[in-house]
Amino acid sequence: MIDLRSDTVTRPSAAMLQAMVSAPLGDDVMGDDPTVLRLQEAVAERAGKAAGLFFPSGTQSNLAALMAHCDRGDEYLVGQLAHTYKYEGGGAAVLGSIQPQPIEHAEDGSLPLDKLAAAVKPSGDPHFARTRLLALENTFHGKLIPASYIQAATSWAREQGLGTHLDGARVFNAAVASGKPLVDMCQPFDSVSICFSKGLGAPVGSVLVGSDELIARARRWRKMLGGGLRQSGVLAAACLYALDNNVERLADDHENARALAVGLRGIAGVRVLSQDTNMLFVEFEPSRCEALTAALGKDDIMMRAVYGGPTRLVTHLDVSASDVQRVIQAVARHLA
Repeated sequence: MIDLRSDTVTRPSAAMLQAMVSAPLGDDVMGDDPTVLRLQEAVAERAGKAAGLFFPSGTQSNLAALMAHCDRGDEYLVGQLAHTYKYEGGGAAVLGSIQPQPIEHAEDGSLPLDKLAAAVKPSGDPHFARTRLLALENTFHGKLIPASYIQAATSWAREQGLGTHLDGARVFNAAVASGKPLVDMCQPFDSVSICFSKGLGAPVGSVLVGSDELIARARRWRKMLGGGLRQSGVLAAACLYALDNNVERLADDHENARALAVGLRGIAGVRVLSQDTNMLFVEFEPSRCEALTAALGKDDIMMRAVYGGPTRLVTHLDVSASDVQRVIQAVARHLA
């Protein structure tokens, strides 16, 4: 099966499973699981932050970060299509009593500084939620957000007295694509949520990094949100294996996505919209979408050809270069 729906669909390798089985364990709620401690320290060091905290999901990691930065009645500035705003169940508002202020994205995925400035609420006026945080995302829909923009935006946020958070679900993709170390991606932010269950291939897990004080607050919120796990070293071991073995190979995913884009561009009925890092967005002939999805499914190729909008195709460690050629040939055959 070739599954292009997301880079979350990967299965643990035999070596990763062995690392999980052999991991030394403790009780993480009591703070003594050695594998969790090792993961948190390793990620924090690589990100250039004082501390890290293991979470079962990126959604919970982002939410705990928002709650660590903001109090009830505060707001955070966020992209209208950002994951923390659009795809995390409204958790900040429902569970954190934090109001999101969505901002329309620019073409490159950034949030224009003039729009951010216009959205900041007057300080001390009880009519308004208190603007407390800027939340960005990198990569965003596969796009590498320009480093110059991130520096400008986070500098602006500091001038306004705002905290900064990065949803770094695919920040390792950003680091590999830019040729820069992870610390460079994380340095401008007060907190960063880093996911291991996407391109890095672990079945579960994210690590939130930041200052000792922020991580202490996030730890309390993690417990309240149900994220206090016991022998979670069995999961952290998979993330450690991914950290040691699956980062540099993300370049293969980026190259496979580029090759897929090149191949699909030559097929009638396919319009390639964009390709960045490991994500490709295409439009198929609307009248053929349903039949194409079904036909590819019979060829053991999983994707969702979308009518009326772009289809996202995502490469990952379970998609090889030969798989990419198989997909191109199948799409060409079914659209002929």
